[in-house]
Amino acid sequence: MSSKNNPSSEEKKDQTAEEAPEVKDAAKAPIEEKTEPERTPEKTEPEKTPEEPKKEAPKKAEPTDADKLREANDKYLRLLAEYDNFRKRSQKERDSLYGDIKADTVTRFLPVYDNLVRALAQSTEDEAYRKGVEMIMAQFDETLKNLGAIAIPSVGEKFDPCRHNAVMHVEDDTKGENEIVEEFQKGFILGDKVIRCAMVKVAN
Repeated sequence: MSSKNNPSSEEKKDQTAEEAPEVKDAAKAPIEEKTEPERTPEKTEPEKTPEEPKKEAPKKAEPTDADKLREANDKYLRLLAEYDNFRKRSQKERDSLYGDIKADTVTRFLPVYDNLVRALAQSTEDEAYRKGVEMIMAQFDETLKNLGAIAIPSVGEKFDPCRHNAVMHVEDDTKGENEIVEEFQKGFILGDKVIRCAMVKVAN
């Protein structure tokens, strides 16, 4: 091989001599110090105080059969009393409602009764007609009695503002004080309730 292709030993020395300063310069370069990242202070957990042992509630004694029987009996008696009160209250409400409806029904028939009374007060020569009106009036009276409607006594009785309606007043020495001397319209009571006051004339 020729010397052109293979460099001589002197040429190699020159090349290494040229590269050497670079290595020295690299050695002289300051070494960068590696800074570690700042560490955040760890959070310290507060010290846990030891938990006090929980006080267990005293256990209740289990009810005996006698206690259960007594409790069931008390519940039964209370329920029975409540039912009895409910039954009495319901019966009272039904009676009151029935009485109000019956009183209203009788009141609506009283004008018919008044017309029969006026018909009997008129004089007539037709005895058959009069006998027929009297029979109707007797049947009407019986129906009112069956419904519990009773006529309020008036003439000769002492005036009662709860049962009588005084529309006239007269002075009469032969009559007592507040004595009813005449009746213009008959009044009726149904049970303890006055469904219509009697219209009367009072003396003294």
